[in-house]
Parts: sequence; C-alpha cells; structure tokens
Amino acid sequence: MTHGKLQIIQAKYTASAVRKDQYPTEGLPEIAFLGRSNVGKSSLINSLCGQRGLARVSGAPGKTQTINYFNVTLQEKTDAEEQRTPLFFVDLPGYGFAKTGGKNRQLWSHFIGEYITGSPNLSLLFLLVDLRHPGLDIDLQAYRWLADNEVPLQIIGTKADKLGRNDRSRNLAAVKRLFPAAFPPIAYSSLKQDGKNELLHMVYEALYE
Repeated sequence: MTHGKLQIIQAKYTASAVRKDQYPTEGLPEIAFLGRSNVGKSSLINSLCGQRGLARVSGAPGKTQTINYFNVTLQEKTDAEEQRTPLFFVDLPGYGFAKTGGKNRQLWSHFIGEYITGSPNLSLLFLLVDLRHPGLDIDLQAYRWLADNEVPLQIIGTKADKLGRNDRSRNLAAVKRLFPAAFPPIAYSSLKQDGKNELLHMVYEALYE
C-alpha cells in the first residue's frame, strides 16, 4: 500500500496497568512492544515518537513492571492532504526476570500473557531482539509462545548501529531464519534512526490492512 510521509505526533503517557480492568477504554488500536529486559524497548518508542523522555530508559534490567500505554497519533501527509489516526503504543515489561515461588522461573508475569492474548485492540506486536545476539534461547521461547498463540508479529533487531555492515547483514539473516514471520525482520538503531520509516510503515499497514 502506498502512502505519504509518516510520523508520530502528539505522543503522551496515558496509563499503566497490571489487570484487565485497568486497560484504557477508548477502544483505539494498539501496537505493543515486547522484548527481554534491556533490549531497548523504551529507546525505540522514544525514537519513533521523537521524544527522548517519553518512555523511561533505565540501565537496570526489569525496571518496567507495568504495562504502559502511550497515546500517539500517526500522521500521514501528502501534497494534497493530511490524515491523523490515534492509537496506543503499549510498552510491555521485559521478560526473563519474573520469578515464581520455589525453583520455578517463568518467562514473564501472568498479566503480560493475559494482555497479549486478551486485548481486543492489539493490532500488531513488535518483538525486539538484540541484533548483536540473535537466537538467544529466551527470545526463541518468547517467539514460540507468541507464534503458538497466533499473535500478529513484526520482528525488530535492535542496536543495529553497534554492528558493522557485514555482521549486521549476517545477523539479520539469522534472525529471519530463526524467527519466521509474515514480514521480514527490520534492523533498527534508536541512536541513528535507522529503520524508523520501515517501522512506521508496518504501523500503517497494521491499522489499514
């Protein structure tokens, strides 16, 4: 689908939730962001929205403990007209640090799985993997669970600027092989904004398919 210039405008924090009754009730489409702790979810959201401090960035793994909603507007501009579509970006807690009693260790807290399988407005989920380390077992576990639950997925390889061109291409090919999805993975650099147009295109496609 062809479209004009895309950007995110009017981004603001809206709500945090750990239960269904805390979800926003506006009924807007939702684009969720999921990945292991410290993979760069907050940095990516800030980059997409052009606001450095919108989603908090922390060096402490597992810092985000709630589902955080950001009300954003996708703006499409052509020479002739402008179209604005409100939606939610949903920042999910990083997986891999949630613990249960005894020796059990679960991939993520129950409320994250409940959101992913139960939100009626989830249009697309961005699964973030560190492009420097493709194929980590914890990422593959998350991917298999998401695929088994038929969640609409777009894979994103973060921190692409930390790799040279050859390593970047090789690792992206490995991600494509290990995480098969309807669309090829996108390499992203929050620092350099590489991949931003491709991600906004996927948001557009999810809203208007």
